[in-house]
Amino acid sequence: MNLTDIKNRFGVIGTAPALDRAIDTAWRVASTDLTVLITGESGTGKEVFSKLIHSFSSRKHGSFIAVNCGAIPEGTIDSELFGHEKGSFTGANEARKGYFEVANGGTIFLDEVAELPLQTQVRLLRVLESGEFIKVGASKVIKTDVRIVAATNVNIPDAIAKGKFREDLYYRLNTVPIVIPPLRERGGDVALLFRKFASDFAEKYRMPAIRLDELATQQLINYRWPGNVRQLKNVTEQISIIENDRMIGAETLMRYLPGQPGSNLPLVSRQDPTAEFSEREILYKVLFDMKRDMVEMKKILADIIQGKPVRPISTDDASVFHTDVPATAPVIAGYNLPSVYSQPSGFSAPVQHAPITHHEVVVEERLSLEDQERDLIIKALEKHRGRRKNASIELGISERTLYRKIKEYGINL
Repeated sequence: MNLTDIKNRFGVIGTAPALDRAIDTAWRVASTDLTVLITGESGTGKEVFSKLIHSFSSRKHGSFIAVNCGAIPEGTIDSELFGHEKGSFTGANEARKGYFEVANGGTIFLDEVAELPLQTQVRLLRVLESGEFIKVGASKVIKTDVRIVAATNVNIPDAIAKGKFREDLYYRLNTVPIVIPPLRERGGDVALLFRKFASDFAEKYRMPAIRLDELATQQLINYRWPGNVRQLKNVTEQISIIENDRMIGAETLMRYLPGQPGSNLPLVSRQDPTAEFSEREILYKVLFDMKRDMVEMKKILADIIQGKPVRPISTDDASVFHTDVPATAPVIAGYNLPSVYSQPSGFSAPVQHAPITHHEVVVEERLSLEDQERDLIIKALEKHRGRRKNASIELGISERTLYRKIKEYGINL
C-alpha cells in the first residue's frame, strides 16, 4: 500500500516530507508488536497515527482503546487502567476490569502519557516488561497481551530532569519514535487543509464554500498556528458561518487569527510551549504582579506623605514604573512624579517636617500565587459541599489536578 492510499483511508491531507516520513514509519512499524511513542504539539493529529498503527497490525480485529491520561483523576487512574476488587476503596461496590484487561489481544493508546502519576508509571513499566499487572486491592497477578502506543506533547527529557517522568519508562515507550511536524512547518499543506475544511463545512451547513484570495492565502501559510490542525479547522468553521462574503481577503482573515493586527480573538502568549502554567495560572500571575506594583506604589506615596526619604529607582523599579511623565514633573527623592502631584501655587513645603501623630497603614496584600490558589480551592469546595467534581468544574481544572492540589496544600474539609 502506498502513502496516497494510506492518507485517503485515514483522511490525512498534506505532502510535507516530515509528514510523509511519519506516516511511512507508522505503517512499517504497525506489523510488529513494538511499543511506539508519538510526539507532536497539541492538535497535530496524534490519535490518527495510533489508529493507523492498530489498523495495519495483526491486532486489528482486537480492541482499540484510547485513554486520555490527563483527563483521569490521579486517585482513580490506577483503577481505570488496571481494574479493582470489590471493597478495595470507598465506592468500590463491585469488582471492575481495567483497560489492560479489557484490551487483551488488542491495542491501548495512552494519550498525554507524560501526565501519569509516578506510582502509575511504575505499574505501566511492569506491564511493558513482563505483561503483568495487579488490580487495585488484589494480590493475584494478571497476564495481558496488549500493544501500547503512547503520545505526548511534552518534552519528556525535560520532565525526566525535573523528576516528573521515569527515565526507564521513557526508554521502554520510545522503542520506535514517531514525530509529527507542527502545521507551521508543513508549508502549502495549510492551504490544502483549509480548502478541505471549507468544503466539508459548506456541505454540512448547506452554503457555498469560502475561498481565500492570494494575499489571504499567504497570510494563512505564514501564520504560526499554535493550535495546529485543530485550530485551523475551528477558524475555517468560524469564517464559514459568520462571513457573508464567500471570498475572504487578508484583512478579514486576520480578524480570526489570534495575535494578528485587527484580531478580535484572545491571545495567550507563551515563550515556552512546554511551560507548566495553565492559561488560568498565567492570568493569576499577571493579576498578582499588578497587585504587587500597587502595594509598592502605596508604600512610596505613604513615605512621601510622611516625609520619609524615598529610595531611588532601582533597575527592578524601572521595569515597573515605566510610564512616561512630562519633563516639567516634580522630582522627589529620585522619583519623577506626574504633574498631577505638583504642589498648588503659593504652597511652600517646610524643609523640616513636624512629627506625625497619625500613620497611614499600608497593608501588604497576600501576593503568593499558592495562597490565592489555595483560597480559591477552599471556597469552591465549601460552595459545593466537598464535591470535588463540581468544584473542579467551577475552578476550570481537571478533577485529577484538583485532587493533587488538595494533597499539596493539605486541605481538609
